[in-house]
Amino acid sequence: MRRLFFGLALLASASIMAYSSNSTAQEKQKTDKVRAYLQPKEAGPDFENQGEYVGEVTENGKTEKVGLQLISKGDGKFQGRILRDGLPGDGWNGKDSLAITGLTNGDKVELDFDLKGEKNQVGTVSGGQAVLKKGEISLTLKKVERKSPTLGAKPPEGALVLFDKPEDLKANWNGGKIAELPDGKFLQVAGNVKTKKAFTNYKMHVEFRLPYMPRSSGQGRGNSGVYMQDRYEIQVLDSFALKGENNECGGIYTIAAPKVNMCLPPLQWQTYDIEFKAAEYDSAGKKTKNAHVTVSQNGTLIQENQEIPKSTGGGQDESPKPGPIQLQDHGDPVVYRNIWIVEQK
Repeated sequence: MRRLFFGLALLASASIMAYSSNSTAQEKQKTDKVRAYLQPKEAGPDFENQGEYVGEVTENGKTEKVGLQLISKGDGKFQGRILRDGLPGDGWNGKDSLAITGLTNGDKVELDFDLKGEKNQVGTVSGGQAVLKKGEISLTLKKVERKSPTLGAKPPEGALVLFDKPEDLKANWNGGKIAELPDGKFLQVAGNVKTKKAFTNYKMHVEFRLPYMPRSSGQGRGNSGVYMQDRYEIQVLDSFALKGENNECGGIYTIAAPKVNMCLPPLQWQTYDIEFKAAEYDSAGKKTKNAHVTVSQNGTLIQENQEIPKSTGGGQDESPKPGPIQLQDHGDPVVYRNIWIVEQK
């Protein structure tokens, strides 16, 4: 069964395809029908089928996982990928994947390989499960909703809580607004939101939730960003199931791609745990060491002591002075909660 999706002659001509992103730097693709959904109950049937699925396959007494990530593109259309050994951060080796397309037909999404322009039906999705088929052989995958192990992390002793309740917006930030949603009151980007206090070196915890924007793509799909010192951006973007480029979620914008794309589907809470070390300067104000950052997204290391040689797009010029945290407003209703920071020497 393992060979069914990753080794049969049907797929040999295409080999194991790396699933590529349709996102390019500064791209902003939106249609006149764009709408950002903030609640699952309003998102429609396509949203219910979008997401992550996992199943197991046994061959020669060995059991291994198969993962599926499915993206809603709106109007009953889907794209995605089948992943060998499981989902990103949970088994997948980051290389072996097969690109698929999907189209709603009645109460199911029909999945196809698209190999050299020829459609090859591979399965269906409905009711919280995906069934992959080849001839009389089938594999059932169940829908899963993964949660970050640091979701809801409590600030340690000595931490400065930047946002936990609506009153924190006025106390700690310039800009922004409170989004009152059925599950709580959150900080929503409205104008670039910056902390009133400036920081140098620190550890920081941030939780964010991306809107569901099925007809949008690239930089126009749930875009925001966390700027360290208002200079260096960690991209926030709905890049669920894409390749994981340096301008996608978890990337140091245009400088460093994440080690693995750990972006979860939209409308799920996600986490960044950040350790930032500011650039260093001599007494004459000359930079002697670049800034560095380590980032875990949803509990998985995605940037490890990554050097940042310059400020990123939209960021302020580098200098020896400390700088604020900025949450970027890119026109999409991204919300944040549980933001705290621990300053370090």
